[in-house]
Amino acid sequence: MPATPDDLFAFLDRLGIPHPTVSHAPLFTVEQSREVVDRVPGGHSKNLFLKDARGALYLIVLLEDARVNLKAVPGIIGSGRLSFGSADLLRETLGVEPGSVTPFSLINDKDHRVTPVFDAAMMEHPLLNFHPLVNTMTTSIARDHLLTFAAATGHTPLIRPVSGTAGN
Repeated sequence: MPATPDDLFAFLDRLGIPHPTVSHAPLFTVEQSREVVDRVPGGHSKNLFLKDARGALYLIVLLEDARVNLKAVPGIIGSGRLSFGSADLLRETLGVEPGSVTPFSLINDKDHRVTPVFDAAMMEHPLLNFHPLVNTMTTSIARDHLLTFAAATGHTPLIRPVSGTAGN
């Protein structure tokens, strides 16, 4: 069974990571999240679940208003040509539904099939916000604590300048 938000919060507590969280109506798009952005300080995200032609999986995490040219990203992260992963593959590997994709879902990737890619521009923000495995809440986490969390799940994120790539 995939982790629940309560499982995630308990994991963060064990790591000593503060995780203030606000509840809200379900959010499926960046546009719908505008209401939360006004209430919750820090960088807000969008998350892309991608696979390459060789079957490698990536979770690209960017600021919500960032633009990215998926044709340019393989040269930046060392992957093959990228396309979006299916909803079934998302559920299988990260244990979340479309619309709830988040770096917190790395807690469910026990086989370490997914490589997280954190955009360098996003990582300049000291405070970041993500869904805690469901899209009815937003959890704030310090940038350095996000890296601690990823390491505790057995993942080493690539921090690369994937936003603002040529061709946007």
